[in-house]
Amino acid sequence: MILALMIGILLIGGVLCWLAAQWSAAASKWIALLAAVTDLALSAGCWLRLRDPGPNAPWFIDFRKAWIPSFGISFHLALDGLSLVLLLLTFFLGTLAVLCSWREIKQRRGFFFFCLLWTLAGIAGVFVAMDLFLFYFFWEVMLVPMYFLIALWGDTRRRYAAYKFFIFTQAGGLLMLLSILALYFIHGQGTGNYTFDYFSLLNTALDPSASKWIVAGFFIAFAIKLPVVPLHNWLPDAHSEAPTAGSLLLAGLLLKTGAYGIIRFILPFFPADSAAIANWAIPLGVTGIVYGALLAYSQTDLKRLIAYTSVSHMGFVLLGIFSFREIAMQGTIMQILTHGISTGALFVMAGMLKERLHTRDLGIMGGLWTTLPSMGGAFMLFTMASLGLPMLGNFIAEFLILLGTFPVSPILTVLASGGLILSALYSLRMVQKTFLGPPSTPHALKDLSSREWLTLSALSISIIALGLFPQPVIDLVRPVVRLLVSN
Repeated sequence: MILALMIGILLIGGVLCWLAAQWSAAASKWIALLAAVTDLALSAGCWLRLRDPGPNAPWFIDFRKAWIPSFGISFHLALDGLSLVLLLLTFFLGTLAVLCSWREIKQRRGFFFFCLLWTLAGIAGVFVAMDLFLFYFFWEVMLVPMYFLIALWGDTRRRYAAYKFFIFTQAGGLLMLLSILALYFIHGQGTGNYTFDYFSLLNTALDPSASKWIVAGFFIAFAIKLPVVPLHNWLPDAHSEAPTAGSLLLAGLLLKTGAYGIIRFILPFFPADSAAIANWAIPLGVTGIVYGALLAYSQTDLKRLIAYTSVSHMGFVLLGIFSFREIAMQGTIMQILTHGISTGALFVMAGMLKERLHTRDLGIMGGLWTTLPSMGGAFMLFTMASLGLPMLGNFIAEFLILLGTFPVSPILTVLASGGLILSALYSLRMVQKTFLGPPSTPHALKDLSSREWLTLSALSISIIALGLFPQPVIDLVRPVVRLLVSN
């Protein structure tokens, strides 16, 4: 029951944060930190026990309890290598989200940490739910508290950004619900067994015309969350207006639920339709890489610039998934992890700069390296990771994706490689505008505190370790990847 325990710790911890804040504002912070660290330790323990999965055993844990048996709904959670690495990422970034909110959040702290932990619980549930009704339930659980994180603790245009985020993701979620119900009824009418179980629905016999509509509902929902150009419009506003922890969860985790949904549901459920989708998904991925990079270069708001880099990086994810090559799929999973760490770190540092300078405008920054040398060094490290410098995790991911995609579409792969040149341009411009040049402020600024040192050290070690030692992750997800590409 360890998977249910992980989710339960976050749900109960969130309620305790809300209640404890009535007596002590500090207590809610410590409860949230304890809940996140406990789940991180539990998931790390799972990895230590299961890191050598063997070629024929993709599923490590399979927990199932009847929930609403009259409708074929069960509380079915399962863990394989893909789910495990995503759970590790979830609880790692969740812990850092609590730490980076330690002093930033001064109002309604109890409710803030309630929303934060419940968002994490929804994300964790999405990564392990093997009942499609349960999957949709967790998909909605992570949406509502994230809306409140943006709407209540965001920046100047927070309500506009929160409404936009909610409308886009809720519209995609409703399309996905229709697709889930269609699968449920078609499977029930064909077999007499009405169920939402993932493994049962995998064997559903679908008419080609019905299959196209069902896969469209799933793909639009996941494409919005990824996001895929032109469904990305909600992302820059949500990222730029969210509090630091909200931006960290959005970039590091919520976008990954879209990639996970494509890998877990679209490829195994609709192999024939997936091949048809690839004909325009790969060009869309390349478009996202180039378009996101160009828009990132043109931004004057630091957080919007970083947000558009996510659009570009998620284009590589789409490219790798629909190449249907093992090496590209390995790169895709590495990209999911490394983007979460490097871009999440950049958002954390943008929050640190906003806290000190009270602005996100690159035009009035500059020369900060003289007063913030430690922060400047860390910012340079994560910028180099984001643009794909060798020995850092993003380089491994993008190299594997391009290597696997080249035999499928050489011309589009070359165009995608051009996106790496554009990423160098916007990344170097970001560093130049922020930390180099003449000093922009006459006031002395405080460099990294011990809490900020801890946060950035954890992120730095992670991105370097993934760049130098990617093999443990590759070995862990190899059975899942081989099963996907063999279909």
